[in-house]
Amino acid sequence: MPQSPYSRRELLRGGVLLGGALLASPLLAACSGDAGSSPTGPSRRGGTLRAALVGTGANENLNPFTGATVLDFVRARAVHGTLGVIDPDAPEDVRYGVLAGIDVDDDRSRYSLRVRGDARFTDGSPVTARDVLYSLKFVVRSTPSYAGYTADFDLDAARVDGQKTLVVPTKRPVSDGHLMLCQGIVFVFKDGTRRFTPDTPSCGAFRIEEFDPGEGTLLRRNDDYVGGTGGPYLDAVELRSIVADDARANALRGGQVDFVHDLAPAHARTVEADDQFTVVESRPPDVSGLGVLLNMSRPPFDDVRVRQACKLALDRKAILNTALLGRGIVGNDLFAPGYPDSPTAIPQRPHDPDRASRLLRAAGASGAKVTLTTAPESAGLVRTCTQIAEQLSALGLPVTIDERPAGGLYADYDAYARLQMAATYSTAMPPLQYYEVSRAGKNPFSLGWSRSDVDRRISHTRTLTGQRRHQASTAVHRVLWEEDNVLLPVFKPVLNGQVANLRGVADGLFLQFPSFVEASLQ
Repeated sequence: MPQSPYSRRELLRGGVLLGGALLASPLLAACSGDAGSSPTGPSRRGGTLRAALVGTGANENLNPFTGATVLDFVRARAVHGTLGVIDPDAPEDVRYGVLAGIDVDDDRSRYSLRVRGDARFTDGSPVTARDVLYSLKFVVRSTPSYAGYTADFDLDAARVDGQKTLVVPTKRPVSDGHLMLCQGIVFVFKDGTRRFTPDTPSCGAFRIEEFDPGEGTLLRRNDDYVGGTGGPYLDAVELRSIVADDARANALRGGQVDFVHDLAPAHARTVEADDQFTVVESRPPDVSGLGVLLNMSRPPFDDVRVRQACKLALDRKAILNTALLGRGIVGNDLFAPGYPDSPTAIPQRPHDPDRASRLLRAAGASGAKVTLTTAPESAGLVRTCTQIAEQLSALGLPVTIDERPAGGLYADYDAYARLQMAATYSTAMPPLQYYEVSRAGKNPFSLGWSRSDVDRRISHTRTLTGQRRHQASTAVHRVLWEEDNVLLPVFKPVLNGQVANLRGVADGLFLQFPSFVEASLQ
C-alpha cells in the first residue's frame, strides 16, 4: 500500500482536496486486467485501510440515527456492535453479532435474546441484557421512521433475566422477529448513553480515535470485539468524506485511498480496467432500488390512474442502460428482490406509453406540472431520476428536477414527507419487513400511502411459514404493484472499487453499509 506523506489530520481532510486534482492522472491510460481476481491465503493482520464514502459535510455528528448518508451508517456499523445481520446462508438466516442467539417460544409469544458472554464495551464494562433493552428503546425514541424495527415487541413488558438474557414478549405471534432485530443497523449502546462523542463507550469492531466533521474519521481496532467470523484484521480504518463520484474514483486511482464505496458504473468501468484495482459487485438481495415516490396526498398523484400511467410510461431497460450503463437489474416497482418472501409470480410491468397516455387523459392530468426532488445520496440516483423525469415529460406530465446537495434529500424528514415527487433508494431488507418499516401505519417515508387493509395483510403474512407465507406475500404484493405510489425501475448493485490486495469487505455482509470487520490487506 503506498505510503502518504501527509499528517493524520491532512489525511482526514483529503476528501475536500480531491475533487478534480487527479483528473489528469497518468493512470487514466490504464491497461486491462482481471477485475474479478482476489488475493488468497489466510487473512493478514495489520495495516490501515483508507476508505472514501459519501458524507454529509460540516454538520456531521456521531449519533447514528441523525445521520443521512452512507458514511454515517458505515461509521456506526464499524463502531457500534449490532444484534446481528441478515445472512441468507446462515442456519437461521442471521449472523449474530452482540447476541449469541435468539430463542423463540413455541407459541411465538416471547423472544429470548442471549447476549454473548464475552461481549464488552470499550470502557471494559460487559455488554448486558439491560444494554440491549436500552438500545432497542433508543431506536424507537430516535425517529418514527425507525420504530418499525421493534414494532413486533412489547418493550415496556420486557424483562432482564440475569445479566445476559433479555426476554421480550411479542405483540403478535410473528415467525420472523429475529430478522427484524438483526437488520445490521440495530446498534447496541451502553445503558444511559445520551451523547455520542469519540469517547462514548462502544462494542463494535473499531473505536473512534479522531473525528473531523465533514472530513473524516480515524478508527482503531477494538481488540475486545466479539462477533463476525474472525475479524477485525486491520489496525485502523480512515473514513474519508468524498461526495463526488469522479473524485472518489480518482482518489483510488491516484493512490490517495484504498477503497471507494458505491462507484457510478462509468467510474467502475474505468477502475476495473486497471489491474492494480478490482471492483467488487454485490448480488441480490444485496442490491439497492433506485426510483421515485409519488406523493399520494397531493395532486395529481392522489388519482390511481395517474400513478398507473407513470408506471407504464417507464422504459426500464432504457433507464438501466442509460443511468447504470446496464450494470444492474430491471425493477418491477417492488422492493427487495432476492429474498425467500420476494414475489416471483408477478409479471414484469410492460412499457406501454399509449395506455399510459390514455390513463393520464382520463384522469384529467395531462399537462400537470410536477417537481421531482433528488440528490446524489446513492450513485446513479440522480441519473435515474433524470431519466424518469424525461420519460414522464414525454408522456405529457412535465417534470422539473430539483437537485439537492448530497445529504440534502433526507436532511429534514418532515420536509421530505411533503415533497410532490421524491427520489428514493432502498436498503437490502426482506420485503415484508421493508414494508412494515418504511410504508405501514402512515409512515412519513411512504408519502401518503395509507392502506390499513394492506398493513393487516402484511402483518398476517408475517405470522405464517413455508408455502403459505410465500403465497400470501405474493398476493399482497400484487396489490402494491397495481395501486401504490412507487416507481422503482432499476436495482443497482453496490460497486466498490479497491486496491488489488484488499480482501474480505464483502464477508462482513451488507455491502451497502460495509463494516470492514472482515477486511484485510494481503
